[in-house]
Amino acid sequence: MKRVFVAGHKGMVGSAIVRQLSEQSDIELVVRDRTQLNLLDQIEVRAFFESEKIDQVYLAAAKVGGIVANNTYPAEFIYENLMIECNIIHSAHLAGVNDLLFLGSSCIYPKLAEQPMDESDLLTGTLEPTNEPYAIAKIAGIKLCESYNRQYGRNYRSVMPTNLYGENDNFHPDNSHVIPALMRRFHEAKLDDVPEVMVWGTGKPMREFLHVDDMAAASIFVANVSDDIYKSCTEPMLSHINVGTGVDCTISEMAHTVAEVVGYKGKITFDISKPDGAPRKLMNVDTLKRLGWTYSIQLNEGLERTYSWFLNNQSSYRA
Repeated sequence: MKRVFVAGHKGMVGSAIVRQLSEQSDIELVVRDRTQLNLLDQIEVRAFFESEKIDQVYLAAAKVGGIVANNTYPAEFIYENLMIECNIIHSAHLAGVNDLLFLGSSCIYPKLAEQPMDESDLLTGTLEPTNEPYAIAKIAGIKLCESYNRQYGRNYRSVMPTNLYGENDNFHPDNSHVIPALMRRFHEAKLDDVPEVMVWGTGKPMREFLHVDDMAAASIFVANVSDDIYKSCTEPMLSHINVGTGVDCTISEMAHTVAEVVGYKGKITFDISKPDGAPRKLMNVDTLKRLGWTYSIQLNEGLERTYSWFLNNQSSYRA
């Protein structure tokens, strides 16, 4: 059996990857929580790889958050993400692990990149300031993978997801992304009969959203597609793959859709004094389609599944 280590297995993406890999009879999953393995500690990570005889790695561990979190904790975001990926990628190499998939983010692209964003847009312009430290760390992860491939012949691949949502998302009121943050706020406003919910920004920015189960399926697909197919669609120094739907909507449209799914009937207003972030973030997913994969979960279906999970897993909330 192939021993597969999923780093970040309790996170939204990592847990989805674990659910799907667990259905494969030829895989032995290896997971560790942060009490068992500190991914920021180089010595611990190296010892783990030396002892566990891992065959394949999914690097889904990361420090993540929304605009507020990225603005408040920039040092933690760049330091922790750099350390996690450096420790895992280098230790995997030293232990002879040939197959690794690194999960990045669409924020690696310039703030004003042409839309939709192509893989070749990487490093062609200034990043969005609100999450620049996180983006720099993710760009470094891509280049780590490519460098070990070029120098040592490793098969270290990278996927860059668009905005993700779904089961096991973070619903913290301050440190979450836009869909879970709004879902929680609309849910609480519905319960408390709040007549109005205010959303950050103008509502005009365009965003693309992908359900986490689609992201997990794409990750497993890209990690295991044949070398010939993968190399025919990538270059040694331009090897990352965009993962998304290729379809976007405004934040205003998304907010009203979330409110409808939750059942909130009040008014939705926008606080134009708050930052919008990038004006548009749409992924060009042509490379992924050439590899042979496309998404399957539509936004409404994904939001309904996410809200159902939220209701069933947040015991502190009134149902």
